[in-house]
Amino acid sequence: MPSTRDTLTPSTPVETIRLWNGVTVPRIGLGTWAAGGMMIWPSGPSSYGSISRDDAIAGIRLAYDLGTRIFDTAAAYGAGNAELILGEALKGKDDVVIVTKCGYIGDPVTRVMEPDDLSPAGIRRGVEGSLTRLGRSSVDVVLLHHNELALDIARPVFDTLEAMRAEGLMTCYGWSSDYPRLVSAVADYPGFKVVEHDLNVFDTAPEMLALIEARGLFSLARLPLAMGLLSGKYSKGTKLTGTDVRASSVPWLKYFKAGAANEDYLGLLENIRPLLTANGRSLSQGALSWILAASDRAIPIPGFTATTQIRDNFGAVTKGRLPPDSMEKVRAIVTAATGG
Repeated sequence: MPSTRDTLTPSTPVETIRLWNGVTVPRIGLGTWAAGGMMIWPSGPSSYGSISRDDAIAGIRLAYDLGTRIFDTAAAYGAGNAELILGEALKGKDDVVIVTKCGYIGDPVTRVMEPDDLSPAGIRRGVEGSLTRLGRSSVDVVLLHHNELALDIARPVFDTLEAMRAEGLMTCYGWSSDYPRLVSAVADYPGFKVVEHDLNVFDTAPEMLALIEARGLFSLARLPLAMGLLSGKYSKGTKLTGTDVRASSVPWLKYFKAGAANEDYLGLLENIRPLLTANGRSLSQGALSWILAASDRAIPIPGFTATTQIRDNFGAVTKGRLPPDSMEKVRAIVTAATGG
């Protein structure tokens, strides 16, 4: 297994961040949505890319050896299989920061997702199940996984998470949500420290970032590569099929439409590609470096289906932030194309 020394020398500068627990780590995480494999919702089966269990474990261990210390997962990913894989891959690693999510519960064997149970008992059962699958007595962060939820339902969830934090079952908690209004309403809970939300070159989330910075929270940038589109892997002729969520017609999909890369975004990408790939960056590194420059409190958490992606993405923290002039030019191009 390669070690950090294979990629970095002791003098190699790495973009870092001091977390809510006082620990300083490289400012990049690793997502495990794809690693979990398929899950079966009431609407049908869904997955994100394809990778074997063994390759997923090897990839997680490679990320750790390169220096990654933040690992993002969820009870929903593969109906619990992502947590099982992450738990096995990081067994005995006490210096990692594990972020998981509650609100959905599934059966890792059948991969069938249960009906939602956001009651205090349901949330407790969900978090305890995550701890069991991860093989840990506590976890660093638990996020509410429902992107949008009425506050009269959400507040009891955070009451339960605060009680479990007091019991030592987690360090802190937060919300996986794209709605600043909702986050603002619960951000004063004592243990609320983290927001996971869409953040990439196309979706700049200025209101959410302003809220996070004003409240001293931390941003976990979900979809940092726009579901792979910002990697340059997908072109006009690409067609995804099967259970891949990008081949579906769920309303929230925008980077892909029925398995095809959205041509509007492909055109925009070609306009900003030279700015993102300047100074020796790969396209993915440029997109992640944009996030590093967008906010001091933002941490990109790209996923993976191949070890080459892990190596390339980690290189973003050695390349550092996209320069201010490049940020301004990218912003101007994206604003002109999207109107915001």
